[in-house]
Amino acid sequence: MSGAPGTLAVRGRLSPGKPLSELTWLRVGGPADWLFQPADAEDLAQALVALSPEVAVFPIGVGSNLIVRDGGLRGVVIRLGRGFNAIDIAGDTVTAGAAALDAHVARKAADAGIDLTFLRTIPGSIGGAVRMNAGCYGTYLADVLVSARAVTRRGEIVTLTPADLNLRYRQSDLPEGAVLIEATLRGPAGDPAELHARMDAQLRRRDETQPTRDRSAGSTFRNPAGFSSTGRADDVHDLKAWKLIDEAGLRGARRGGAQMSEKHSNFLINAGGATAADLEGLGEEVRKKVYDSSGITLEWEIMRVGEPADER
Repeated sequence: MSGAPGTLAVRGRLSPGKPLSELTWLRVGGPADWLFQPADAEDLAQALVALSPEVAVFPIGVGSNLIVRDGGLRGVVIRLGRGFNAIDIAGDTVTAGAAALDAHVARKAADAGIDLTFLRTIPGSIGGAVRMNAGCYGTYLADVLVSARAVTRRGEIVTLTPADLNLRYRQSDLPEGAVLIEATLRGPAGDPAELHARMDAQLRRRDETQPTRDRSAGSTFRNPAGFSSTGRADDVHDLKAWKLIDEAGLRGARRGGAQMSEKHSNFLINAGGATAADLEGLGEEVRKKVYDSSGITLEWEIMRVGEPADER
C-alpha cells in the first residue's frame, strides 16, 4: 500500500470530502479530506499502520463538544460506529465501547445497580468522555475509570491506566494519533430504582436551566478558578462563566447566526444559519469583553479544530 488514504484496503467505510457539519451538534464545519468509519478494532489497526505517518488522523465522537471550522479538516477523520458501542457488565464493572453513548452507559449501569448516574446528562460518547475527562455533579471519569484500550498509529492495541492518561480537568495525555476504542469503569453500588429516579431528576433540572432544544455544544467556557489577571493573593476568585458573561451584558449577544443563549448565557447556539466563523467569532468577542469588564480570561471548553474557510 502507498499509505495514501484513498488506497487503503478497509472493511469499513472510507469517504472522501465528507461534510463534517452533518456530524456535529452545532451543524457547522467544512469537509474532512477523508472520513473513515472502521468495521472493528482490527480494521482500524490495519488502516492506521498502513496510513502514511505524514497523514494526520483526528478521532471524532458524536460532535457534541466541537466546532469544526468552515475550511474543514485535513487528513483522516475517524468516527467509530456500531462495531464499537457494546456495553458489557461484570460484577461492579462496566466495559463500554468508545462509541457507546454516555447516557446509554449510565442507564445500563443503573439497571445492574451500578452508580454511573453522572454520565446521564453528558451529551457524548464514552471515548470522548475519557479523552476529555468528562464530569458532572462533582464526579469525573477519572473517579471511575479502571482502564481504557486504544489503537496506536503503529496499529498496536494498548491498555492505558488512569495514570497513563494523566486525567485532569477536561484534559488527558492520550498518545499522539491514538484512537480510544473501549473503557472499563467501576462505580459504587446503588438501588436500580433510586439510580433511575436520580437520573430523571437530573434530566428535569437540566431541561429547566439549559437550552436543550437548541443547537449547542454544551458549556462554551470553563468556569474560572484561581487568580485574575492581577495575580494578587487577595484576588482569588471562584466564579461561574455564565455570571461573568451576564455581568458583561452579553446574555443573548449575537453575531450572524450565532447567539449566546438567553436561557443560559454560557451556551453558544446556532440560532439559524450560523457558520463556524460566526460561532467562534462570537465566542472570542465574549472572551474579550469579559476580560475588559472583569480582568478574567475565559478559557474555551468547546474544542475548535480545522481551518478557516479562506485557508482551504
